Amino acid sequence: MQNSQQTIMIVDDEEMVLTSLAGYLGLETEYTVVTYTSARGALQWVADHEVDVIVSDFLMPEMDGLTFLRQARDLKPDVPRIILTGYADKENAIKAINEVGLFHYIEKPWDNDDLRIILRNGVEKRQLLRRLRDKIGEITRAHAELRDIQQEILKAFA
Repeated sequence: MQNSQQTIMIVDDEEMVLTSLAGYLGLETEYTVVTYTSARGALQWVADHEVDVIVSDFLMPEMDGLTFLRQARDLKPDVPRIILTGYADKENAIKAINEVGLFHYIEKPWDNDDLRIILRNGVEKRQLLRRLRDKIGEITRAHAELRDIQQEILKAFA
């Protein structure tokens, strides 16, 4: 699948994390990478743009990662959401998965190869959901057309 038009958003209050991830993904993938240190700014961008995967730090001063991802889900429900955290605890992982519908939970320090695979899988999930939604739309339209034809036939013979 082509990656050139896929967009990955990364939100972290640490500029060094953003620079590291954006640099790696820029060299190793064809994704467009959008980074934000501000969760609020990222939400404004998500509201106005297409995004294929969102990665967020767990602990941020302006808004925690779960709150950010919950609001991002409200804006774009089909976009896979990933939490990135240096504070691995099972309770928060379970809470994140249940409350936000996380696609994945990644601990810092991350493994670049694993991250790339997780992002690829997230992008593929997003593409499959789009195709499924398109097919459902096609089927719905075809069903409506058949119903209209049926009504016309019934009127012709009534």
